[in-house]
Amino acid sequence: MRKFYLSKSSHSRLRPLSLILLSILAGCASLPEDVERPVSTAIESPQDTQLATLLLPHFELHPGQSGFAALSDSRRAFRDRVAMIRLAEKSIDVQYYIWDADATGRTFAYELIKAADRGVRVRALIDDSTMSGRDIFLTTFDAHPNIEVRVFNPFANRGSRVWGYLTDLDRLNHRMHNKLIVTDNTMAIVGGRNIADHYFGVNEEANFRDLDILSVGPVVADISISFDTFWNSTWALPVNSLLDDDDAITRQNFRDGVADLQQKLADTPYPYPLDEDIDALLNHIEEVGAALIWANGRVLYDHPDELEDTGATSSVISALREQSNNIDTELLIEEAYFVPMDRGVNKARELVERGIRLRIMTNSLASNDVAAAHAGYEKYRKDLVEAGVEMHELRPDSDEIRRDWSTVALTSKSLLHTKAMVFDRETVFIGSMNLDPRSTDINTEMGMLIPSKELAAIVIDYMDMGASLANSYAVKLNQDDDLTWVTQEPDGSLITLDKEPDTSALKRGAADLIKVLPVESQL
Repeated sequence: MRKFYLSKSSHSRLRPLSLILLSILAGCASLPEDVERPVSTAIESPQDTQLATLLLPHFELHPGQSGFAALSDSRRAFRDRVAMIRLAEKSIDVQYYIWDADATGRTFAYELIKAADRGVRVRALIDDSTMSGRDIFLTTFDAHPNIEVRVFNPFANRGSRVWGYLTDLDRLNHRMHNKLIVTDNTMAIVGGRNIADHYFGVNEEANFRDLDILSVGPVVADISISFDTFWNSTWALPVNSLLDDDDAITRQNFRDGVADLQQKLADTPYPYPLDEDIDALLNHIEEVGAALIWANGRVLYDHPDELEDTGATSSVISALREQSNNIDTELLIEEAYFVPMDRGVNKARELVERGIRLRIMTNSLASNDVAAAHAGYEKYRKDLVEAGVEMHELRPDSDEIRRDWSTVALTSKSLLHTKAMVFDRETVFIGSMNLDPRSTDINTEMGMLIPSKELAAIVIDYMDMGASLANSYAVKLNQDDDLTWVTQEPDGSLITLDKEPDTSALKRGAADLIKVLPVESQL
């Protein structure tokens, strides 16, 4: 069932009554009505593009199947996105929950602008929850004649997110957590990564271990259908409709904005030798198809109309539950934010009692960037271990996980953002769905379900590396029935810890405090 949450708020000093009344009136702002929202869809003749022509021999060798590649390497994950944009001839569709104004976000935006300059149609759909203060950027971007930006479930009050939540909570609670890019309706990337430095190994302080899936072939048309469904929904408003006439962007504003963007990119070059990487890829693009794994794939996504039905069950979680009901031997899970609730613990116990091996990898308290999510998980952790689940938590200091990150990030903290499952070593799910109430009951999600033993073997290697004791803590019970954390020292010896590793008493206390608050259904 779709649910609602109370947003975070802070106490402030008393202010004059007039200011309070103005704030209340501002908070009661409403979204524009009768907005012109032209319907558009994916291009209908992708076979006429250069990209499709290059892949045609592989399509002919694998009729009816799609090609897949798991993108675990952070550097390759961004390189492939940029290469897709540079190859585009007709269309680029991007749909993201987060798009930061950092080196990655600026580079991504500039590549899209250059594609639009070539005549490529660019459609960008961004969730509004993290775009506070970014209206000018979005509107400037939208000012290009070949770029259109829509905002999903926007805040009516563009200045106060707090008042927006207080006055329009039921609507604003629902967020679009989907992440995808599609080029020429021929190649797509779906998965866990948003557009920001810490998803691609270039942040100096902390970076995510994450996973995407690159796809070509018939399944891309279904990914495009999912994008079109959100793009043309009533939840997506053109960014221009959200601003006052005084904020309109002129052609000169756009040129000035692009010049400023170019200057920032020149002042802070991307930490990877991006052009060298992409030139090497483009010179061998014909080899990409040969390196793909060919199989049938299924696109899973929550329809935005589900957000209006308080009794609706997530389409993605329904499909994954059905898949888990048919497991014979093993289920491997790697999830950044794992809050199983009683229903999840009962399901895990049921699987183990059936003789199914169940291993779950998630964040430790030290690696989790959302303390509330860890608090929610912590409530059920001992029950899971007692039920026979193999529980692993990411170490924040793994050199092996950081090995593909840029030189500026080699000493940064490791965080986990993957959302992946492998069923019986033969079917893979990779997507945006966390196993927590927010993903299953509140937001929209998407992902790919792919039956392929070959792809499963690659994803299992990725998962096994993360769950190795050099990179994780194995959570176990000691003879006194207390939780312990087992991990490996650099010399190969094993050590056992009796407290949350790499955390202070203050951090552990904060998690314990959150654990008793009535917010679990919103985590």
